[in-house]
Amino acid sequence: MRSCIVFLVLMFVGLLPFHSVPSFAQDPQFGHGNPEPPMAGVHWAKGQAPGTQASTSPNLSWHGGDIMVNAMTTPIFWGPSWGNATFTGDKMTGLAAFYSGMGLSSYAATSNEYTASNGQVTSNIMYYSSITDLSPAPNNGNRTAPILAEVCKVISNPVSNGYYPVYVDSPRGHAGFCAWHSAGSCKGTPVQFAFFFNLDGDAGCDPQDTSGLHSQGLAALANVSGHEISEARTDPRLNAWYDSSGAENADKCSWSFGTPLLTFSDGTQWKIQGNWSNNAYAAGTGYANRSGQKGCIDGGNYK
Repeated sequence: MRSCIVFLVLMFVGLLPFHSVPSFAQDPQFGHGNPEPPMAGVHWAKGQAPGTQASTSPNLSWHGGDIMVNAMTTPIFWGPSWGNATFTGDKMTGLAAFYSGMGLSSYAATSNEYTASNGQVTSNIMYYSSITDLSPAPNNGNRTAPILAEVCKVISNPVSNGYYPVYVDSPRGHAGFCAWHSAGSCKGTPVQFAFFFNLDGDAGCDPQDTSGLHSQGLAALANVSGHEISEARTDPRLNAWYDSSGAENADKCSWSFGTPLLTFSDGTQWKIQGNWSNNAYAAGTGYANRSGQKGCIDGGNYK
């Protein structure tokens, strides 16, 4: 989220405030003091989200920016623990299945109503092999510049419709959030990226998936990963779709679940929050978010 929620994030992590329409840093290795990209779509831990609501209509509106018609996804696993099989468990293989199966799924289609001058969001989400960097990762996620720098370091050929989620091996600790997304530039190419803590044993970021299909850590990462990629697709440069309080489509349905388990196109099943739909809210066909607004959809049979 941006506007007042982004301001609260800044107050929380001790950064300087920025405007809701950011001036992005370019290639971090050549930034020369340019401001770093802001956080958006902050996925707050349970009980941490500011109680901010849209002041007028709860629906999202378009602010002139482009959407991601399709997304080319390359996860990055950063930190020495990703070389430890005990730590890794099912997380790397599980997230590969998560991103592989999301494309063309009914869950992916929950974002497809959003359009911009460059086209319409589609369910065409492509997964590419992940990248592992065993060098030390940051202990916290309160800055975007180090994450953008990591993306630019390990991605040899960035693409403008690239989505690069960075999973560190550091636990959340006292941070009030589980993940966020942002945007910047690598080698002159615009990129979208996101940050995720290690959520093993983290009750504040746990969707409480009781299916037994995944470890708790993987289930938690999958839920927040769905949140961030949904916002990256509809608001990739942080100037496209959000409501009057700055909330993006996944922000408005954070920790609001409809279908107990969603089935992806590869047959894998996941417990994931829904996304806000202007169309569903207008038609009265969505389910309620935590504010009681019935505009959430998840692509499943939640009724």
